[in-house]
Amino acid sequence: MNKTLGKIATPLIAITVFLALWEFLVWVKGWPNYKMASPSDLVPAFIKYWPLFLEYGWDTLWRTVVGLLLAVIVGTLIGMVMGFSRMMRDALYPLLVGFNAIPKATLVPVIALIFIGQHDFNTILIAFMISFFPISVAVSIGLSTLEPEYRDILRSLGASKWTIFWKIALPKTLPEFFGALKVAVTLAFIGTNLMEIVEPHGRGLGHLFDSGKINADYPLMFAVLIALAFLGIVLYYIVVGLEKIFAGWAERPQG
Repeated sequence: MNKTLGKIATPLIAITVFLALWEFLVWVKGWPNYKMASPSDLVPAFIKYWPLFLEYGWDTLWRTVVGLLLAVIVGTLIGMVMGFSRMMRDALYPLLVGFNAIPKATLVPVIALIFIGQHDFNTILIAFMISFFPISVAVSIGLSTLEPEYRDILRSLGASKWTIFWKIALPKTLPEFFGALKVAVTLAFIGTNLMEIVEPHGRGLGHLFDSGKINADYPLMFAVLIALAFLGIVLYYIVVGLEKIFAGWAERPQG
């Protein structure tokens, strides 16, 4: 019970300290809110625009989650192909690295031009494209480093490749998979908001941020950033919960 309370209290205290330091820095520097809004400036913005935060926050959240789920499916499949085949790993790694090296902000207008008017599809696509790479790499590394002794023993006992994958390879890969998924969560939000800002279409927190910029409403802009951070934290802890359920055995006890 005490450990659970500690795990909840520690991040809350850290966030509180961060906000207090932020408020103190703005006060000491005497910055106006059009240069650096303080946490106390954000509360009126949340109160004033809370219906828009709920509506646009949901738009951003569901498209991010769909893009992330696609990244999990496709990234896992690609990682399996590379993990079980040295030839495919040598062939695909340069392509994946090269694709990931391309700034996704440069792809946003290209995708928007190719799929004109398909706003939801475009946003989900960017979220997927920016987040599947770490999952593919993690799964590939987890499978490629599987000890050959395990495979040999199971094969001598008549186990099929599917049994070897399900009983040995998949559980071994789960820690790497969830580690990559934690990174992919934040990347997916970055992709979603890139599309919402670069290709404005009146939906999502990216659009609300852009509206604040156009109207010089700087507290609103900072409030959007905090809302995005909040959604990212919530999704991150959902992944942490899933990790404890499916890969809790890999967690080392800490004294």
